[in-house]
Amino acid sequence: MGSQHGSLNETDKAFIAEQKIFFIASSSGKEVNLSPRGYDCFRVTGDNEAVFLDYAGSGNRTARDSDADGEITVMFCSFDSAPMIVRLFCKGEVIDKEAKELQELFPFSDLRGIRQFIKLHIYCVEHSCGMSVPRYDFIDERRDLKEWCRDEDRAGRLDEYMQRRHTPPNLNKYKFSI
Repeated sequence: MGSQHGSLNETDKAFIAEQKIFFIASSSGKEVNLSPRGYDCFRVTGDNEAVFLDYAGSGNRTARDSDADGEITVMFCSFDSAPMIVRLFCKGEVIDKEAKELQELFPFSDLRGIRQFIKLHIYCVEHSCGMSVPRYDFIDERRDLKEWCRDEDRAGRLDEYMQRRHTPPNLNKYKFSI
């Protein structure tokens, strides 16, 4: 049922591009952080490379774990067609949100509220069947976070929030809310 490969193939890339949600897990020797991600914020940029927009949230653990040379796993699974799960085993690289070449990968995205880009260096791609994953219908994406970022930006508070809560990666500066 399952198989591992050293890189993404064209079928993997097409499957990833169709998904409306992905899950990202990371660890650097502490607790494993696992988060669902929505929005059109993931791009495959090569057979062994991808990048995603990292929007503001309650913590900055993926960046922390990337900086500590920790492990990252990204999982895509089909909820609405033939069963399939694709996992990407990666090392992460935090890149400043001002990187123009990465911004250009997301021409239709509102970049207000992004903390940074996370570039993923993929060293293993795993396929599994996904036959037990239930089927769900996609209704719409939630606009709450983007609207909150837009409203905070219009009120002149977004930059201060981002500076206070999501400083550039530095292991001594990560702040978490529990």
